[in-house]
Amino acid sequence: MSDAHIPTVSFTELTQDEKAYAGLAHALMTCTWWIGPLVIYLTKKESRFVRFHAMQALFWQIVFTFGYFVGLAAFVAVMIATVAMQPQNVPNQPFPIAVFIVMPIFWLFIMAAWAITLILAIMYALKAMRGEWAAYPVLGRWARKLVGD
Repeated sequence: MSDAHIPTVSFTELTQDEKAYAGLAHALMTCTWWIGPLVIYLTKKESRFVRFHAMQALFWQIVFTFGYFVGLAAFVAVMIATVAMQPQNVPNQPFPIAVFIVMPIFWLFIMAAWAITLILAIMYALKAMRGEWAAYPVLGRWARKLVGD
């Protein structure tokens, strides 16, 4: 049985502030990107519970940002390649079809990533506010190791 599904038992009862800040770390990632979880992580270091949840939100934002820039780089590369491959000085040149293919794919990628971020933020903010040590599927194990569990 994997240890990712075993909740960590805390010897002290969580305070309402700890639960609120942990939930806020998840909720803030929808509107402040990585800045909100980082500020909460840096200001509430005395609570393992808050650090754990803020670190997960921060890790997700790192993954999201990396994916965003990879997608953006691919989009720009396709657009540059499309323009470079167009024959010069040809009258009545048709509009490049790659623009119609790549732009919607890039837009769908960004919207799907934002929707996943919104869903994660709501789900894990609610779990954190209930006092659960809920972990993101892969990122939660990394966060748990970093906060000393």
